This record gives sequence, structure tokens and C-alpha cells, in this order.
Amino acid sequence: MKTQSPSAITATRLRGRVSRRVAVGALAAALLAGAATTGTAAADSGADSKAAAEQDRPELHKAMQAFVDAGFAGVQLRVNDQRGEWTGSAGVRKLGQSAKPPTNGSFWTGSVIKPITATLVLQLVAEGTIGLDAPVAGYMAELGLDRRITVRMLLQHTSGLFNYTGEYFEDGTVKPGIPATGDAWLANRFKTYRPQELVRLALSKQPRFEPGTDQNYSNTNYTLALLLIEKVTGRSYAEELQRRILRPLGMRGTAVPGNRTRLPGPHAHGYYRYQDAGQWKTVDISRQNLSLLAGAGDLISTTKDLHTFFSALNGGKLLPPELLAEMREPHPKMGYGLGLFVQDLGPDCGTVYQHNGSPPHGYGALMYSSPDGKRTLTASVTWVDEVTRGPAKDFQKLVDGLVQEVFCGGRRIG
Repeated sequence: MKTQSPSAITATRLRGRVSRRVAVGALAAALLAGAATTGTAAADSGADSKAAAEQDRPELHKAMQAFVDAGFAGVQLRVNDQRGEWTGSAGVRKLGQSAKPPTNGSFWTGSVIKPITATLVLQLVAEGTIGLDAPVAGYMAELGLDRRITVRMLLQHTSGLFNYTGEYFEDGTVKPGIPATGDAWLANRFKTYRPQELVRLALSKQPRFEPGTDQNYSNTNYTLALLLIEKVTGRSYAEELQRRILRPLGMRGTAVPGNRTRLPGPHAHGYYRYQDAGQWKTVDISRQNLSLLAGAGDLISTTKDLHTFFSALNGGKLLPPELLAEMREPHPKMGYGLGLFVQDLGPDCGTVYQHNGSPPHGYGALMYSSPDGKRTLTASVTWVDEVTRGPAKDFQKLVDGLVQEVFCGGRRIG
């Protein structure tokens, strides 16, 4: 059955659903134009001559630079395949400056955390602590959940629960939730939310559909999964993440930020552009509070750490084979399994597993893997965002270009 491309779903989220108009102001356009002329690939510092020689991948330079040419401020890219590891960056780290983004800088990942949350839940399933098809209400009776909603439905987005960041329908109607985009988000971007607060808001709204009868992407499912992890383990989500995944895999550049609003170490900057009293203003939004997306989008990471996680997951190091197979079984509507998009690239390229992400504004993250985990693509992009999502109109096309080069040798997919 033909399903909507996962890249299309991600691109839709990046573009937003308010308007299709794309515009970058004169100041931002000039700065980005400068970025396009200076952006070139850069190897990780300290690489030896052999590693430096392996950086010569002109097709990856071109695919990466295409983001900058389309108006994105910067991109950092990491590819692991049969030729070894390749890292590069293009564009600028900060508007008005010439320095390129760091090739392993930290960034806000957005929904890339969802397969990590799903992995934690499935590890608890493997241990017999949680039943995959058990009612979530059996573990958290205090929330008053519909007993038909199972753990599987949370991970698969088939619970029908209202998305606390708002519901958008095919006919253009919107049922608002907590502002997660646009000027309303900008004014509240440092506000702290508690996971229980987010879930209770969702439960106060009419469900989108009856449990198990449809599929719709909802952050509520993964914030509930966070609360489930905490309830059954008696430890915080951050502690479980550190104990089960980050420490064993040596992912030292990854953390759940909590109320932290600053990215650690070297990082590229994202921006938001808005009108104030008839004047366009561009604001650096590299500082933001992602408690708004607890368990669903609140993660800081690096391209190296995302590679480490996704390679280990798909290489069978984090879950037993039967649960990894469950994770990879897609629902036909969205091509989404248990925390993963399953994307068929055709007979010449095969299948990839992926989950991209974007926090409210200014940042985007990519995470792709072959079924055996030996070939991965991880990346972060930054741009000047606005209520209409700026240059993100080209996001799907640009991501497809990268995926073609890494997994198909440049052959057209789809």
C-alpha cells in the first residue's frame, strides 16, 4: 500500500500549517547570501591525513551546500558507510559571521527523541515490567485514561489522544493547544511546563478518534510514555535514559535539558523573524525551553551521538530481535512503526528507518539508518524561521537529495 513519504510528513511539520508563503527579510537574505558563498565542508578537528583524504566526497558537499543555497543558515552532516565516516558543514554558525557550523556541535533535536523514548519503553517490555498491549490506565489510573488505549498505541500514534500542541485537520481547521509555533511561542519560549500539565490539557480535549481506529501524529503520546517510564521505574526519565542508553553507548553529548535553555559547547544558532510595529526583527533563538515537548521533543544531541544511537538500535544492540521487529512494523497510514518511520527507497536502494525532528523554530535534525545500522546519515540544519517557516518550503526536496546520495548513490528515489 502506498503511504505518504516520511520526509513529506516531516517537511509538513517544518513548514507549519498556517501559510505557504515563504519570505526572508532583506537583512536576513543578505546575511544568508553571504553564508552561501563562504560555506564549505570541514573535517572534524584533529583528523589525520588518511581521514582528511576520506573527506573528499564532492557529492556530499554538493547535497549539503544545497541547503545553504536554498536559504538555510547552516548545516552539519555526518555520514557513516562502507567508505568510513564523513563529516562536513556548510553555511555559517551565526548570522553576520563567516565561521562555519561546528561539525559535531550540539543542537536541539526536536522529535528525534521519539525513537529513544520508544526504545526505553520497549526495553521495559523486554524485561516484563510493561505489557506492550496492556492498557496504559493500568499503570497510571490517576490520569483517568480510556482503558482501550494500550502502550503500543502510544508508541504508534494510534491512541487518538488530542495533541497538546494543537490539532490540524485536512480541511484547514485548527483546534489550538499550547502555542508551539509563531509569535505566541516566541513570547513564551522560556516558559517551563510539567509533563503532567501537558497531558492533562490533552485529556481535557475531545479525542481525535476512537483508540486504535486511525493514526495521527501526537506529542501527547510520547509525553505519556515519559510518565509511564517514570511511574514503573520510580526514576526520572533523564536517569533512565542515562542508565540504559547514554552511559552504555558513551553518548556524552546528549542530554535531556529539563529547564536548561542554553546549548552546551560549540553550536550553530537558529533564528526567528517577526514583525513588530511594522518593522521586521530577527531574534536569535538558540536559547529556548523545550519542556514544552517532554519525552516528545526535548533533547540536546550531536550528529555523532545520533549516529551512535541509531547504529546501535538498528544493529540489534538495544532491543531483542522480536521487539526490534515490532518497532519496525509500519502502520499503513503514515508508514510509522513504534517510534520509527519506515521508508521504502525502491528496489535499488531498499528500506531505511528514520525519524527527523524540529523543535518549535530555527532548528531541524535528520537521523537515517540502513536496516543493519552500518550506514547512517545524521545532520542538523539551522535557518531564519518565521510564522510561515521561511526556507523550509524546500526541506523535503533537500532531504531527498541527501538520502539519494547516501543510500542510493545519487539515484532518484520515490
